[in-house]
Amino acid sequence: MNRIKIILGLAACAALPAVAQTPKKSMTVEDLVAWERITAKSISDDGMWVSAKMEPWKGDVSIYVYNRKGEEVASFRPAKESEFSVSHYLLVTKTATLEETEALKLKKTKDDQMPMDRLAIYDLSSKKEESIDSIRSYKLSESADWLAYQRGRKADSTLYIRTLDGSQSTAFPRVTNFFFSKENNVLYYVTAEDSAGVKPGLYACLPGQGDAKLIWGGDGVFKHITADEKGSHLAFLYCADKDSTDTGFALYMSKDNNPAHKIAERHDTFLPSQWVISENGELTFSKNARRLFFGIAPQPKQKDTTILADNRPNVHIWNWNEKIQYTQQDYNRAEDLKKTYKAVCNLREQTFVTLTTPELTTLQTVENDDVSVALLSTTVPYDLERMWEGANRSDVYSVNLQTGDLQPVIKETTGRVRLSPEGKYAYWYNPKDSSWYTHSIAGRKEYRLTTPSTFIAWDEDNDVPSYPDSHGIAGWTTGDEAILIYDRFDIWRFDPTAATAPVSLTVGGRSGNIAYRRMQLDKDETHIDPGETQLLRGFNHTTKGYGYYNARFATPSLPQTLLAGDFMLSAPVKAKKSDAIIYTSETFSKYPDVLLSDRTFKRSVQLTQGIRQQDAFIWGTAELTSWVSLDGRRLEGVIYKPVGFDPGKKYPVIVNFYERNSETYHSYRMPEANRSTVDYHFYNSNGYIVFNPDIIYDDGYPGESCFKSVMPGVAALIAKGYVNEKAIAAQGHSWGGYQDAYLATRTNLFAAIESGAPVVNMLSAYGGIRWGSGLNRSFQYEHGQSRIGASIWESPLRYIENSPLFDMDKVKTPILIMANDNDGHVPWYQGIEFFVALKRLQKPAWLLNYTGEPHWPMRMANRIDFQKRMFQFFEHYLNNKPMPGWMSEGVPAVERDFELGY
Repeated sequence: MNRIKIILGLAACAALPAVAQTPKKSMTVEDLVAWERITAKSISDDGMWVSAKMEPWKGDVSIYVYNRKGEEVASFRPAKESEFSVSHYLLVTKTATLEETEALKLKKTKDDQMPMDRLAIYDLSSKKEESIDSIRSYKLSESADWLAYQRGRKADSTLYIRTLDGSQSTAFPRVTNFFFSKENNVLYYVTAEDSAGVKPGLYACLPGQGDAKLIWGGDGVFKHITADEKGSHLAFLYCADKDSTDTGFALYMSKDNNPAHKIAERHDTFLPSQWVISENGELTFSKNARRLFFGIAPQPKQKDTTILADNRPNVHIWNWNEKIQYTQQDYNRAEDLKKTYKAVCNLREQTFVTLTTPELTTLQTVENDDVSVALLSTTVPYDLERMWEGANRSDVYSVNLQTGDLQPVIKETTGRVRLSPEGKYAYWYNPKDSSWYTHSIAGRKEYRLTTPSTFIAWDEDNDVPSYPDSHGIAGWTTGDEAILIYDRFDIWRFDPTAATAPVSLTVGGRSGNIAYRRMQLDKDETHIDPGETQLLRGFNHTTKGYGYYNARFATPSLPQTLLAGDFMLSAPVKAKKSDAIIYTSETFSKYPDVLLSDRTFKRSVQLTQGIRQQDAFIWGTAELTSWVSLDGRRLEGVIYKPVGFDPGKKYPVIVNFYERNSETYHSYRMPEANRSTVDYHFYNSNGYIVFNPDIIYDDGYPGESCFKSVMPGVAALIAKGYVNEKAIAAQGHSWGGYQDAYLATRTNLFAAIESGAPVVNMLSAYGGIRWGSGLNRSFQYEHGQSRIGASIWESPLRYIENSPLFDMDKVKTPILIMANDNDGHVPWYQGIEFFVALKRLQKPAWLLNYTGEPHWPMRMANRIDFQKRMFQFFEHYLNNKPMPGWMSEGVPAVERDFELGY
């Protein structure tokens, strides 16, 4: 089938022919589940071919392939993944259909008898396809058309190597691990001894160019086999005794694929006493293989096997003065038992330096091998305060990778300190004074680049009781000559020594209300060349539309508009070896199909046709609106209306919000059986208006801030004359769920409310634990989203005033609660307190607990169930539909395995 559409202007993307004489229908939850979204897209190195993965929320995946004319040249279904070779091949992993897989599972088919994947090798030039069945794993060379793969179950360990055209092939028996180097097509593999007498060990070969070379022989344990990008250096860990891997690994090196030699082992002098080469630490080469980084660790502790397990108590001891909360320690326990520290081998000099330690825990390097400096940092002295501050304070040092010499950079900073590409400067933004700083590594001197009076570096919309973050940086120019810093709108060039005045390179961003951000098209880029043309993406804060722009950073200038309008644009992806670019453009009613263009964006070709899914359904439109809050501030929000909207009718409304969402005005909002929120397209197609208002918060009064922002917005919506005032509902999850609960105690306007994973008692929640991380919750009240701005002892009344629980007797609105018993974000008992209070007061309320689920249902069956029940709940209270059985009669525990109550 030929799928081609030339796009002469972005507006034309939306102008697609309707299906003649076909009546539109309302969406169902099943339609949401089947909706296909583009979950992956890629472009070949030469820009001649594009692949797109179309994936339903549940169902069979399709992979489509297009040429640069926009023609569909191939499709694969069902499939998993695809990747382009360096030439003209596409590899696609094919799989069994979902229907076939589920049928076999119903028959209790064992895992080792389930269908295996197949690998399709598709020649894009000849359009010929070859298939390899029973594929277990494969690796495609990044630098040549060679493929290595294994077939069958794990008992069959033969490694097959072949060219993609099949003209050359070979095989190696009993292979346990294999991979290609990034460049030069070197294949490395580990093999065990077989009946033919092949010596076990680690081998290297250049496929098609002679026999494999033994790098290291032995039938012990190999781990973390790592090559540099060119395939000229190889490092690995090896332990001859399979029972001593916790302490017995040694580090080996090979150059130019010659036999390896041992370079480090336990008891070497550079290691602290009782430390070992860690099997848990990754091996990484620097960019040009001048250095090898590896892991070291204290010798693992051994359990006392002389004590019977039944005689050992099971106790957790919490200490008031522990720097890290015990629950967080317990959450991180498995990871901490494998914790490693970094060391480096300077390969030319054959010298070793220990870098990170239990006191200095974090290492930051740059890719430039000529830079012999790195940064070390630690939060250890301030870990206790993090319990209530939330932000991490740290001490930062520079370290010489050759000598280990340590020099202080900054103490007790909450900023994220990073290293410039050439290693000349450390740099950071200090939230406490909203300023940018640099530190000269060689001169050991600090420079302050900005002050609040000279440069607005901070997030001007910050409304949490904490210091505002910065807008970030675009990068550094060649040679670390300048750092390019963002304000809210523009890109500024700063001298890292503050010797010259800063310059706005994108003049006009603030005056035009457009925020310019640089797009990094080359993922391997380390610096910005001011003489080269830069691609920017701009966001218009007035229209909420996006644009692509060209700019040069050699001199200040107004960016040149390439493509801009009332739509949202994605971050573009560029082909490695051409100017071909793929990107997406979307609005609320226009699907983000993949478009192919070049750096000029003068002509775009639409490739995918995801928008055709909309043809059968009643759709919706988005409208930006504004109003004034109860305390006199202008706010914005978006009204989502059904297509065919009649201003003379009265529509039911769902008010859905979180914090601020008007910037997503042009977002498509992919249809989905969502885990936590209403689907806007679904509700539009079923005759509802959805209203999403922005909220601005005042420290100490989050609940009342929501009321002052949302309720006048709802009143302004009612004043438009097309809203059924008796059929307005509110819906939100987590922070949105809390705000819904609060509104229920302040207004009787809503006919129904769904509140997911809400906090209703800030007093009890303050001292709770976020079990998904082990962190306590106090920091988020004192400095974070919950926005109280003080502890419960400093401002107890604020915690009570903002807690809906204490005003539950005022609630008149029927409420549906979702609170899951494995929630790691909000304590499950908050939902229970909510429900029990309403039940005690005999208020209509229902609670959905998706057992074993976290903050929201993850299993598709549970997400479908949630969407169905929430829709039935709203349909009853907003559209007078009959109350379903689960609401009227409930589903008793003894019936739950047999009856859903729909």
